[in-house]
Amino acid sequence: MAGKLYLCATPIGNLKDMTPRVVETLQMADLIAAEDTRNSIKLLNHFDIHTPMTSYHEYNKVEKAYALIDQMKQGKNVALITDAGTPAISDPGEVLVQKCQEAGIVVTSLPGAAACITALTLSGLSTRRFCFEGFLPADKKERKAVLEDLQKESRTILLYEAPHHLLRTLTELYEALGERRLTLCRELTKKFEEVTPTTLGNALAMFETQPPRGEYVLVVEGKSLLEFRRQEELSWQEISIEAHMAQYEAQGIDHKEAMKRVAKDRGISKREVYQYLLEKG
Repeated sequence: MAGKLYLCATPIGNLKDMTPRVVETLQMADLIAAEDTRNSIKLLNHFDIHTPMTSYHEYNKVEKAYALIDQMKQGKNVALITDAGTPAISDPGEVLVQKCQEAGIVVTSLPGAAACITALTLSGLSTRRFCFEGFLPADKKERKAVLEDLQKESRTILLYEAPHHLLRTLTELYEALGERRLTLCRELTKKFEEVTPTTLGNALAMFETQPPRGEYVLVVEGKSLLEFRRQEELSWQEISIEAHMAQYEAQGIDHKEAMKRVAKDRGISKREVYQYLLEKG
């Protein structure tokens, strides 16, 4: 029988966050695929785990995925770990999971620490709806496109950033989104954990005199739903009711349903839309 792939969450700082189930799985696996074996050996030694390791990282994620799948087809169980946190979250492990599913290999996830969720719960911002962006793209065009999308995002936004890029990212967020509430999280779960509720503008001012240190999770307030709705209503006023109807009908929506949606968008009654179209017709 084929082996399995186990996604094993490791601590993001505090070693006590390692679950007994993960320790047991790493001990019983035939092979551990680690993002950085030099970093992971310290963790394995701490928990007295002596399972063989192999490297699996951003630069070998495709070809190594096939090699690992070949071993799993031969019956070996592979445990995947990242440097910190949950594999496949802003991590090359997502490729291995995809390739395993294509090959019919069973994948199971052993939950544990995740920096994005830890930061969200500490942020003091809305947790009901949120979006995770990870690291902003390095490519200028892709980065610009993501920032433009975030201008319309009403959910709480989570991003990761390294200290040497933090000031640039904060500047771009401020230019794209304007002043927003922001919670800066660093050293999560560690002795000197810092959670700083502030704003994008104040954070920029702070880091002009105080260089950032450590890896950061940025939790940014989404666009106000009231503001979003107001801007949406204004945009509808820029086009005629006929054009508004045409947008919905082009999506395959029938005439009656389109009238209903147009009325809702514009804050008027369906009868008013009907009467307007009747007079124009």
